[in-house]
Amino acid sequence: MVLLLGATAAGTWLFLQLTEARQQIDDRNDRIDEQDDQIEEQQEQLDKKEEFGAAMAGLQSTIAPLAGLPFAQLVPWSDYDLLAARAWSQRRDIAAMDRIISDVEGATAELADMQEAARAQAADNASGSAWEATLDQLGGGWVATSIDDVSVSCEGDVLACVNGSDPYVVHIDAASASDEAMTDWIRTGVAYHEFAHVLQFLNPDATAAAEVAFGGDWETMADCYALTVLPGWSLDHNVPINEYEYWEISVGYGYTCDESQRQTIRDWTAQLGFEQHTIAG
Repeated sequence: MVLLLGATAAGTWLFLQLTEARQQIDDRNDRIDEQDDQIEEQQEQLDKKEEFGAAMAGLQSTIAPLAGLPFAQLVPWSDYDLLAARAWSQRRDIAAMDRIISDVEGATAELADMQEAARAQAADNASGSAWEATLDQLGGGWVATSIDDVSVSCEGDVLACVNGSDPYVVHIDAASASDEAMTDWIRTGVAYHEFAHVLQFLNPDATAAAEVAFGGDWETMADCYALTVLPGWSLDHNVPINEYEYWEISVGYGYTCDESQRQTIRDWTAQLGFEQHTIAG
């Protein structure tokens, strides 16, 4: 009986030792699995960081050719900075990073499409008009020409206009195409005036400082832009009817700016546009 008890006690001790050893092995395997999971997760985070960096580099390279265009609001820097900030705050969330990378790639594609549309616009004078030829040249294809009913698009009796709600479009009165008193030279000068409005809307900070020289009047400022930038331009024109008669045509708002105001225009145009910006969250 004593021997049997001893054998039973020894068997129990051995079973407990084996159970404890198995538990230690299981615990160690669990820790290894947990460490493997952490390593895998960290690798995924590193991969997403590199993927995000590549996406942002693609966005920056798409923006680069636009530097120097006179449209300060062309590139939505604040939106891009927000993408970078989101990526930093959610850098450990793989699913969130996938969404952010997709947003960056979408922004890049949208900007690339806009550039392609501008190139196509600049290469094709669809209307065959002096209006469009001038605006394509001034705006590099970024400014569209819409020859339409200005009583609707401009809500007034005007020759042309630019609306603040869509400043990349210049609306031209369709009736001007058949107006015998209109010449391509006059159309060209008025296109310069309207392009000045495009610049005013798209460069609000620089415009706010420059408009002071014109008493805050955007129309006389736009007239002065045309007078300053377009050599030989005048607000008054004689358009021949026949050998003996001519129309006296006045365009603009009746004020010819002085040299001081013209220098304001030169200074204004020299600072327009945007500079390359490092996107950072």
